[in-house]
Amino acid sequence: MQGSQYTVGDVMTHTVVALAGGAMFKEIVRTMEEWGVSAMPVLDGRGRVVGVVSEADLLCKEELRDSDADLTGRPGASAHPAESAKARAVTAEELMNSPAVTVSPDATLGRAARLMAGHRVKRLPVVDDDGVLTGIVSRSDLLKVFLRGDDDITEEIRREVVGGRFPVPLEAVRVEVHEGVATLTGHVPDTSLVPLAIRLVRSVEGVVDVRCALTGPRRRPLLEPDLVDDTEPLRPMGTRPGTAPGR
Repeated sequence: MQGSQYTVGDVMTHTVVALAGGAMFKEIVRTMEEWGVSAMPVLDGRGRVVGVVSEADLLCKEELRDSDADLTGRPGASAHPAESAKARAVTAEELMNSPAVTVSPDATLGRAARLMAGHRVKRLPVVDDDGVLTGIVSRSDLLKVFLRGDDDITEEIRREVVGGRFPVPLEAVRVEVHEGVATLTGHVPDTSLVPLAIRLVRSVEGVVDVRCALTGPRRRPLLEPDLVDDTEPLRPMGTRPGTAPGR
């Protein structure tokens, strides 16, 4: 994906374990254990995502087992009604959180990260325009861009940022990337472009930080100071050249 932003579709997992709404409690637990996942999307008959069941939803049954909640439907003082309902649930449809928080395969990784942070979830079902499941993206998937090699990042910065923004030969600006930290050095004719270049470099996938040491021409002051002729000593006001004061 050189020269363009990575999208969710580039890093998502295409093979997804999903549940039907009628999946039973113990079947859900067994499936999570077998596949090593902590949450699964729930699908309707057309493959559309209608909810998500997580380990936290399943644990409500265990958490309230010894509480003062009445699992027949009358929660005690320490039980939240929603938790009590989940503790009584036996199918995926009863357990799931709905509507599900989903993301498009065309979304940027930043968009997916903000959704995860905002909804406090570790993974998102990826759906097409019709809501049909096409994959799943996790926090670890979003971090894959930082596995990108330094040479690959360097080449993109030189081509897309330096070559596209500075009217100088590529050799005039040196780009070095080490462990994802990009350093720009050299001389440019217009330093007003430097802040924009830093932002563009920071947006390159895989860049961890940007260090900039670009220099440019010295700016002259807008107003030139008056030049003083220091070849002749200053005279008191009201005297003529060659006339001594007081004469």
